[in-house]
Amino acid sequence: MNNATKTLDKKIKKELKNGNVKSAIELCQISLQKDPTNAQLHLRLGDLYVAWHLDIYSSCQYIDEAITEYQIALESIDSPMLYYKIGTAQFYKGDLDKAVNYFNTAIRKNPKFAKAYYMLAETYTKKARFTDAMENAQLAIKYEPLASSCAHYLLHSLYQVSSFRAFKNKINSAKEYILSVLTLPFDKEAIKRVKESLSYAKFIPILFKGYLEIQKKGLDGAIDTYIEAVDKAPGFVPLYCLLGDIYSSLGKFEDAITEYKMAIWLDSLNIPAYRHLCRAYEDLGDYDNAAETYKKLIQIMPNMPEFHSNLANILYIKGDMDEAISHFQTAVTLNPNKEWTSVINQTLGFVFQEAKQDLNAAITSYQSAYLLTPEDIDIYINLGSAFYDKEDYENALTIYRNALELDPKNAKIHCNLGFLYWGKGEMDEAIREYKHAIEYDPSYAIAHNNLGVIYLDDMGKIQEAIECFKKAVEYNPNYALAHFNLARSIAITGDKIEAAKLYQIAQDVNKITNEIDPQDIIDKINALFD
Repeated sequence: MNNATKTLDKKIKKELKNGNVKSAIELCQISLQKDPTNAQLHLRLGDLYVAWHLDIYSSCQYIDEAITEYQIALESIDSPMLYYKIGTAQFYKGDLDKAVNYFNTAIRKNPKFAKAYYMLAETYTKKARFTDAMENAQLAIKYEPLASSCAHYLLHSLYQVSSFRAFKNKINSAKEYILSVLTLPFDKEAIKRVKESLSYAKFIPILFKGYLEIQKKGLDGAIDTYIEAVDKAPGFVPLYCLLGDIYSSLGKFEDAITEYKMAIWLDSLNIPAYRHLCRAYEDLGDYDNAAETYKKLIQIMPNMPEFHSNLANILYIKGDMDEAISHFQTAVTLNPNKEWTSVINQTLGFVFQEAKQDLNAAITSYQSAYLLTPEDIDIYINLGSAFYDKEDYENALTIYRNALELDPKNAKIHCNLGFLYWGKGEMDEAIREYKHAIEYDPSYAIAHNNLGVIYLDDMGKIQEAIECFKKAVEYNPNYALAHFNLARSIAITGDKIEAAKLYQIAQDVNKITNEIDPQDIIDKINALFD
């Protein structure tokens, strides 16, 4: 290094020490005007652009300028370090595949290049290739055991997010954290990051100000405060999550998604940001992206039953029943607690019963739920329904009777029993159960309607049927079938005009509820005036 270069280097260091990255860049640019082919100057300018790009107080992007300067330097300098620097710049740009290629090139040129292994681990973390990330972090530690605090901390984070139900990973996570602390004094990059983290304390007043704005002006008042803070410090991750939460609360889901994505980009293991991003996609109705985000979460934390269950719900909505069932079954296998797993078993039973028409599988799932929470009345109702659909009326009857021993005044069970007896042709028993259902829940519209149908179609008691159907539509005005049945009853009395009006109401309601074949209503209306 000649005297001129040494002098320039001192000036640049002085500007950097004072936080004047822009002035340091200008010094470098002036020198390059005098000596445009100086590869070392281009290399140094690239470093300065990266530093400026990473400054959390910088609102501009300078990574392309850094890459350009590094590539100019590469024409004259062929070193592992330069490939590493270009890879790092590509990493911050977000071109992860190019970053991987440059890091691998640096490693080929220097197989013991610890920094390249570490950045490769960071890159694979962003790509959700966590096994590869761990392997490269371990190699970074192997080749530079002292200055390895960053690598140990990355391993700590990777073990931590995968520690659910894996005690060994919890131990490994704690061990890596201790090692990251012990090696901290020897790792300049780690020391820099710690100082940066400590500097975030200055944002506490801003966060408090945002809180006060919410109390005074509502959520809208806090947005401007947090946006202003992000403009000043675009590298401070919590601000993006806060903004995302506020946008979600206001129903601005696309804006929320942008903020959560930014938080994840800056911190690829930010589990709360992933969770909130999934919820925002769901609220927006974008189930494809919600599913993909849950799949990434599962890659990070494969043993979290909640993620499998939530993904299964989305896949069910999308109509992908087989994959939904697979993730429900995984959630059940992970079994965090009896109550939660019982609910998932019941959901799985519903999918088998309604979507797959696999009644045996549905019954098995409901029975598994029963073994976990035998006091849950809903299980009896669902299991009885599955036996009924299977035409196994005796088992259905046994299940409902057992349920009544737990909850004798449960209107829904009495109603289901009424339906069961009705199906068996035991009208007196059916009527008795429907009357019990109405006694315990006078507003139970289904019980009123079904009792009315028995009076109308099986016993010819027109007035009793009319009273039942009137009660059903009184308690549920959007019950198309009850309106239809009331119209049938009125038609029998000879009041065709009133019946037509009621059929029209049934037709209008049915457009929303889709309870009845529309042609059946049309046929009934036409039959009135034939």
